[in-house]
Amino acid sequence: MDFIPSPKTQALAERLAAFMDEHVYKAEAAYHSHVESAANRWTIPPIMEELKVKAREQKLWNLWLPESDYGAGLSNLEYAPLSEIMGRSLIGPEVFNCNAPDTGNMEVFVRYGTPEQKKRWLEPLLNGEIRSAFCMTEPEVASSDATNVRCSIHADGDEYVINGRKWWASGALDPRCKILIVMGKTDPNAESHKQQSMILVPTDTPGVKMIRPMQVFGHDDAPHGHAEIVFDNVRVPKANILLGEGRGFEIAQGRLGPGRIHHCMRLIGCAQRALEMMSQRAHERVAFGKPLAEQGTVREDIALSACEIAQARFLTFAAADKMDREGNKAARDMIAMIKIVAPSMAQTVIDRAIQLFGAMGVSQDTFLADAWKYARTIRIADGPDAVHLMSLGRQILKQYGPTKA
Repeated sequence: MDFIPSPKTQALAERLAAFMDEHVYKAEAAYHSHVESAANRWTIPPIMEELKVKAREQKLWNLWLPESDYGAGLSNLEYAPLSEIMGRSLIGPEVFNCNAPDTGNMEVFVRYGTPEQKKRWLEPLLNGEIRSAFCMTEPEVASSDATNVRCSIHADGDEYVINGRKWWASGALDPRCKILIVMGKTDPNAESHKQQSMILVPTDTPGVKMIRPMQVFGHDDAPHGHAEIVFDNVRVPKANILLGEGRGFEIAQGRLGPGRIHHCMRLIGCAQRALEMMSQRAHERVAFGKPLAEQGTVREDIALSACEIAQARFLTFAAADKMDREGNKAARDMIAMIKIVAPSMAQTVIDRAIQLFGAMGVSQDTFLADAWKYARTIRIADGPDAVHLMSLGRQILKQYGPTKA
């Protein structure tokens, strides 16, 4: 299996890395300063829009969508090292319009949207003019099993009426968020995986109530946030349904495969940056009469981290390659593997870096604390570790044994 970057990917990687060095890392402090000091924390730091303009001018935009007139035409394997570079900064992916949850939502529109839906929502998303959110998780049920969703989508004449409560809708509190993709039940009596549908709900629709931002380890993640939302007799036209009634699971599976691996690509970038910071810190700091770089345990942590990052990187490449060759459904085993491995690896590596930085590592003076929080969150988002382990184990048992597990 050949993981040598194509000339196109290599050229883009060099340009991306240069852009990150010249613009993005330097902008992190200004971005966070705005969020902390602005009269309204739920406003977008001007530096972000400035960076997006620069990225578009340099044609470093919408790199994520494979085999499409809308994106750069890169395969998943070609995109992987680029996503890693962008993921080295927590503000990086948005600069290039390659951020969650918008990439996954745009992919839904590309794959399943009508021409009218694409015109109204996909085009401004591709242009970076608006943001979107995906509403699946609910507080009352174990949403790791999506058949549990209770939000109802009821047909009434030429409209659907939506009632329910969602939470952890990432980005829904962003002032630019204009459209929600909502999963709910249209037919509770159908077979379990045909009960659910997905429907488009503009955020300004009457009855859409933003209840509160959910906090992640005590932080609300302004200006994007993760919203708890109530849908109280929300009415939208029947034309807002995606694909048709009972197709929600089909859409979810088409969306989540790429979304999961994109998170893993970004987290490898976070871990790689943490490793580099750890190595630099080890050379600069002296304890007990010698540089940290000469301490045996520090060297062991750095060596283990390098090994673990490389393992996760090549597993990501393998998963991306299988997605390209055989399709997302056929690659579900590899996608599950990397979703299990990469977030946990990143959390471990970043934690080692935090330990080496000491008190500074848990402060706002480096990106490490926020990166650790991101890695820990992704061990739950898009399916928790336990669900992926269960699913992967079942697939392996079917492949290698007579069991009907």
